[in-house]
Amino acid sequence: MIHIVDYGAGNLRSLQNAFEFIGMATRVSDKPGDLASAEKILLPGVGAFAHAMGNLEQQGFVEPLQSSVRAGVPVLGICLGMQLLLTTSDEHGRVEGLDLIHGAVTKLDCAEKIPHMGWNEIEVSSSSRLLKGLPQSGFAYFVHSYVCHPVDGGHVAARFDYVGEFCAAIERENIFGVQFHPEKSQEVGLQILMNFGEM
Repeated sequence: MIHIVDYGAGNLRSLQNAFEFIGMATRVSDKPGDLASAEKILLPGVGAFAHAMGNLEQQGFVEPLQSSVRAGVPVLGICLGMQLLLTTSDEHGRVEGLDLIHGAVTKLDCAEKIPHMGWNEIEVSSSSRLLKGLPQSGFAYFVHSYVCHPVDGGHVAARFDYVGEFCAAIERENIFGVQFHPEKSQEVGLQILMNFGEM
């Protein structure tokens, strides 16, 4: 059973539909206590970092998420959900994140159109558990204006190029994140969700 955290900042139904398509059961959880029995946790996210962290704090999800990670439960952050896994973000001022992977989230500062929206190629690390079975180069669907910078480059599981190279996925032990939307990324995205569900 995959628990999808409902804290008012994610498109939950499209994720549920994707998991249903590959034959995996999900449960939408809006109560922090649900996470104590979760086998896997998915943290979605759409919108602003500060608002999302405020919702997590107000609904009491911060400590249960951190406890679940310490207990070895696989956790996957998607888009803004991946950014929340890091230490800080500079979106609307400096905001503290979950600090599950040391690093910062900064504005995507480049000459191209912002937000970065649409299909882009990702370069995959062959050692990634989350991205196993994917070609070294595949395409995924992005919608974002901020990017993650893990302190330890070894935690970067995939990269993308958008007038500069940036982090597309992160991985450390049982902590995973993707900047793109796997539920919108066709075969590549479904493989990632399958990999996570089978952990």
